[in-house]
Amino acid sequence: MTQVKKLDGIIYAKMLHRGALRLHKHKEEINNLNVFPIPDGDTGDNMFLTFMGGVEATKEENYSLGTVARKAADGMLLCARGNSGVILSQFFDGIAKGLEGVDEADITTLQKALDSGVKHAYSAVMKPTEGTILTVARDAVDYANQHQPKTVEGLFTLVVDEAKRALGRTPDLLPTLKQAGVVDSGGAGLIYILRGMRRTLIDGEEGSDIPLTQAAENTINPDLFTEDSVLEYGYCTELLVRLQNAKTDIAAFNVNTITDFLTSVGDSVAAVKTGSMLKLHVHTKTPDKVLCFCQQFGEFLKIKIENMSLQHNNTIDSGEAAKPAKQDRKPYGVVVAACGAGIQRTFCDIGADVIVDGGQSMNPSSEDFLSAFDTVNAEVIFVFPNNSNVIMAAKQAAQMYKDADVRVIESKNIGEGYAALSMLDTSSNNTDAIVEDLYFCMEGVVTAGISKSIRDADMGVAVHAGDYIGFIGKDILCADESRKNATTALIDNMDLSSHDILIFVYGKDTDTAEVEFIQDYIEKKAPSTELYTINGEQDIYSYILIAE
Repeated sequence: MTQVKKLDGIIYAKMLHRGALRLHKHKEEINNLNVFPIPDGDTGDNMFLTFMGGVEATKEENYSLGTVARKAADGMLLCARGNSGVILSQFFDGIAKGLEGVDEADITTLQKALDSGVKHAYSAVMKPTEGTILTVARDAVDYANQHQPKTVEGLFTLVVDEAKRALGRTPDLLPTLKQAGVVDSGGAGLIYILRGMRRTLIDGEEGSDIPLTQAAENTINPDLFTEDSVLEYGYCTELLVRLQNAKTDIAAFNVNTITDFLTSVGDSVAAVKTGSMLKLHVHTKTPDKVLCFCQQFGEFLKIKIENMSLQHNNTIDSGEAAKPAKQDRKPYGVVVAACGAGIQRTFCDIGADVIVDGGQSMNPSSEDFLSAFDTVNAEVIFVFPNNSNVIMAAKQAAQMYKDADVRVIESKNIGEGYAALSMLDTSSNNTDAIVEDLYFCMEGVVTAGISKSIRDADMGVAVHAGDYIGFIGKDILCADESRKNATTALIDNMDLSSHDILIFVYGKDTDTAEVEFIQDYIEKKAPSTELYTINGEQDIYSYILIAE
């Protein structure tokens, strides 16, 4: 296929499939390129799950190139998670814009589309940072566009070759990469995608099937719903529907047709229409009625129906946090991203309406936020991402959502989110003023953490693999083989005397004796600081300390 001079929809869909296969093969390698030496590297997972949204949307290949590109981009936009995933989705969204209305593209059209992808990705980032996936994409496309390749394979060869060189330059552009001795993980992920896409042009193979489910499903114990149990909570019903021209006018189809019906047969209703795709969620005791109603307009691509009474019993048995139920539409609502059942319960206690499960190492997607926005059902929705790698997905979802005024409060950790939400006051009914107050509440909050290092590092403090490190943001303050010693050293490095409140959050891997020891140490170190202790049940961070 090296003589292909025009690209059509069938070949492009195969290229995307092969790109995802190559990315999947190397995603752990990409995860391990994380700068910070704790087990929070998830760039490979984020990019793969984002890209798979595009692959899944293009399984039906017999479309024009412009249509396939648009389907792929829409799928990626919905599934985008993490900063690199969001930028990746924007890159392919820009390519789709450049191929709009095109049945098949020649080399010049493809060059313009790639350039459109780069510009669109840059425009999605408020303050673009060089030495990242953005740089790799721009340098590769600029280089390829300065030449006159004769074939599509020749174009992608130029892109891939320069992308590799650009990736090698990223440590010179971003000091944190050079300090950690790694190249940019997002850029590396993009190269694997491009290499896979190019491979299709060389040998035409699509590759073997890609495993789509990366996270294990929650195990359900059937004994928790017996012959004498009562279906108290109904069924969690999720459908992915392809609207059909033979059944409805897709362009004029109003998603309210679905939401109005779902509200009549259940609650926790969420429905999102993207092109001819309709994704919906409802809690109902009559899922058969939902299936029958929706089939009037299209056919099912995916059906998931789960017994919520069984899920509820399993949740109680496992001690997981319950999600708040949908309420009547109200003026203000709150969506919070958090992981750790205890942390999630705490955010519910101080005012969160809906918890989006995820955070460090498990970034939620734009689609997760869209579903949460529908569930909270408010005129204005405040969103607390609580992680710098979640902010972009939340903001992308906010831009996509049209049924409410969504304000993303850019909290970078749970400390900032907790401080702001605990002081939320909507009595003024002045949204802009409320947002300003929330940002004011986050000022001066210090969030510190203790985690185990996964590799040797020297980031101002010598760290060995297996050490416990204490840090604030990306600044490592101490390291020690002993978790107790590392924690007390971190406390010593924090100026607790200037803070009135300290919230001490302990994780899953801790023990009661050590927690009590640290509590006593804090009380002796800062007797005038009010101490609150929370069993956060979080992974990765043994301890989180929030000083207000």
